[in-house]
Amino acid sequence: MNKLKEILIKNMNILSKRTNTKKMNIPKFKKIVLNCCLGILTENKIFFNNVYKSINCITNQKPLIIKAKKSISNFKIKKKSKISIKVTMRKDKMYCFIYKLIKKVFPNTRNFKKFSSKSFDENGNFNFGIKESSNFPELNKFNDIKNNFGMNITIVTNVNNLNNSLELFKLIKFPIE
Repeated sequence: MNKLKEILIKNMNILSKRTNTKKMNIPKFKKIVLNCCLGILTENKIFFNNVYKSINCITNQKPLIIKAKKSISNFKIKKKSKISIKVTMRKDKMYCFIYKLIKKVFPNTRNFKKFSSKSFDENGNFNFGIKESSNFPELNKFNDIKNNFGMNITIVTNVNNLNNSLELFKLIKFPIE
C-alpha cells in the first residue's frame, strides 16, 4: 500500500473531527488530471513523441491525445489536429503521483514557494502548473529526452467546501499557505 494512503487511513478520525463530518463524508481524493497543451508545437513530431514518452514515464500510464474539434485560423489550428496530451489517474497511481510531487518534485524545483490557497476553485479542487518537466526524477534517467515542457495538474476531491479540502491537503503536508 502507498505511504500517502496509509497516512490518510491512520488520520481518518482526526480529519473527521477537523471537518465536522461523518466517516462516509470524509474528504478524499477522487482523481488527478495532468494536461500538457502543446499548441503549435505539435507539428514537430519528434517533440510531440518525446513529450508523449515523458508523460508516459512520469505517470506510468498511457496518455490520451486530444484533437481539435474545429479549426481556428488565428491559432493556426486545423480540425482534428493534435493539440494536447492528457492523463487521468485514479486510486493507487493517483496516491503515488501525489507522494512523488510532495517528496521529490517540489523539493527539486528551484526557488519553490508554497502554493496559494487561491488556487482552489469553488468545488474544493486544486489547480496548479509546473513550468519545467525536468524536476521529475524519471526524466533524469533518460538522457535522450531533451525537450522541456510545462503541464497543468488538477487534483479533484469529493468535497464541495474549500475549508474541508484545505484540511485534507494540510494533512498530507502539501505545500499550501
